Amino acid sequence: MWLFFIPLFVLGFILLVLGVFALLSRIKGGRYLRPVVQVVAKVPLFRRLLERATKAAITRQNPDLASAIRKLERAGAHRDPQRAQKAMSQLTAAERRAWLEAAAHEAPQVGNRAERRKRKQLGGR
Repeated sequence: MWLFFIPLFVLGFILLVLGVFALLSRIKGGRYLRPVVQVVAKVPLFRRLLERATKAAITRQNPDLASAIRKLERAGAHRDPQRAQKAMSQLTAAERRAWLEAAAHEAPQVGNRAERRKRKQLGGR
């Protein structure tokens, strides 16, 4: 009789895990979810799934950026700065603009400890 409840237990566990992920993603902008995702991404299957989901989200949100990323990955820009420069020259103006905006947004200047404390007190990141 208890064998009939196994699918319910599995479904309940999956819902619990998804609920925890949703909760962690809401707290401080996903600050506590990032380490969990980094550990999960070490598994090749999950890494591929995460990459596909990320690329799909970028494609929906900013098609120019997605196109630029595909072109830069195809050229091997992440391995060699000279290849990156050559690949950047192949991008359209919209793709280059989208790439530079994303790069500027992704890697803000950290500054020294005093600047970080001042920014934290002002409510910034």
